[in-house]
Amino acid sequence: MLVQIHTDKNIEGGSRFAEYFTTEIKNELARFDEIVTRVEVHITDENGNKSTPNDKKCVIEAKVEKKQPIAVTANADSPEKAFFEALEKIQRVLDTTVEKIKEH
Repeated sequence: MLVQIHTDKNIEGGSRFAEYFTTEIKNELARFDEIVTRVEVHITDENGNKSTPNDKKCVIEAKVEKKQPIAVTANADSPEKAFFEALEKIQRVLDTTVEKIKEH
């Protein structure tokens, strides 16, 4: 599974940030290795440098073999919170997708 982390200019990413999120994704989504070929994470600050509630947005898109890509979005006060909320959502959606695949 290929993991790509993208941040906008208002989020201080860096290599440690990307390594940490990549490790978390690989650990949490390991059970989907057979069907997920790539995961892209996009973390943005919705309103620049202004500090407002829930202005950090995380979109996680999973490319599933022979299916349309699956994307989830979460907003929170920090990039980390948004990431973990989106990670929980993508796990639930992938669980449902795997169940549907098994049914057919």
